[in-house]
Amino acid sequence: MTTHAYVYSAAVALIFSGQIIAAPEKPVSANEFIQLFEKLNGKHLGVRKAHASGVCAVGEFQPNTQSNLFKSAPLLSSGTLPVKLRFSMGGGNPIADERTTGTRGMGMQISLPGGARHIFTGNNFPVFAGKDPETFFGFLSTLLPDENGKRDPKKTQEYIKNNPSVQGNVAWNAQAKTPASFANTEFFGLHTFFYGNGAEQVKFRWQLTPDLGVKTLSKEQAQQLKPAFLADKLANQLTQGTVSFTLNAVIGEKQDAVIDPSVQWPAGRAQVALGKVVLKQSGGDACTPINFDPNVISQGFTASEDPVLKMRSMAYAISFGKRLSGQ
Repeated sequence: MTTHAYVYSAAVALIFSGQIIAAPEKPVSANEFIQLFEKLNGKHLGVRKAHASGVCAVGEFQPNTQSNLFKSAPLLSSGTLPVKLRFSMGGGNPIADERTTGTRGMGMQISLPGGARHIFTGNNFPVFAGKDPETFFGFLSTLLPDENGKRDPKKTQEYIKNNPSVQGNVAWNAQAKTPASFANTEFFGLHTFFYGNGAEQVKFRWQLTPDLGVKTLSKEQAQQLKPAFLADKLANQLTQGTVSFTLNAVIGEKQDAVIDPSVQWPAGRAQVALGKVVLKQSGGDACTPINFDPNVISQGFTASEDPVLKMRSMAYAISFGKRLSGQ
């Protein structure tokens, strides 16, 4: 599918301690996001600009052929399919401390016959930090240090107060614990997709649930580990037994948000199992040449007009180009 940039205009006045700071007067571009990531994390040549630290795994997707809603999709009707999956830390630091709480990411490519692909990307938080690219950009901008290298927490707090769509993600981060393993982490797709056409069109968001269960560490438990423990933990679990996930489609109802990833759908929505993702081994470079663009989807599926989802295509493409060219 063709990648393209999407811009979404916002004209919001932000008030910080009596000083008016305007949101961008023009739409924020994907390149501006890449530049902002580099300002926040430093320049690290030849690595991903976001989710820089990670580990690759390979395995297979075992489709649920009993699914009535999705049964005609090639994703579910082509038999067992090869999978390449990259787990990652949030942020652009390639040597991030894995004992910390916060974002864990996942990018998964399922390869279909004939060269088609279906890519899923998700994070361990259920809501995005902003209703659109501009709100997210404004939030990240408050984290930039001043000329003395210091950040202003009050600026960030005021931004959060004045931008409700950021608050859900902030609240999640406030209570988050350190994941015990990538194999014990749940990932949320955040964005809305559709399957089918007309009256039979299915509205859904996907979710990847670990069959080994969700497990986290207390602060004290995490500090007893080495700063980089997740790759070894995953490799050890693979030697001890089956590491697998269930890929679910959470079915939306008419009133559920379509283009706002900062809004979580109500609990209790129906779920349909699309299949199992079974990991075979981890480590290696199989994920290096992959650009995990969530807008790359297989026949029968369509993406929503979510502006954050659309922006990700171009931002990912820029990061991909820089990474392969050593920038």
